[in-house]
Amino acid sequence: MKITIDEGKCCAGGQCVLAAPEVFDQRDEDGIVVLLDAEPPAEQHAAAREAAQLCPAAAILVQEA
Repeated sequence: MKITIDEGKCCAGGQCVLAAPEVFDQRDEDGIVVLLDAEPPAEQHAAAREAAQLCPAAAILVQEA
């Protein structure tokens, strides 16, 4: 799995952090998503997929390997 984010689309909703806190965080100054792990371990895949689905701005792209 490979994750990429489009910071320009991010609306700072925070759903990604709630769904997958080991993979995503938010910048303190504006709430924009921060990708902590672009290639998370298998045990984080389901949470990362959920975060991408929950993102209101569709700023998270998950590519399956």
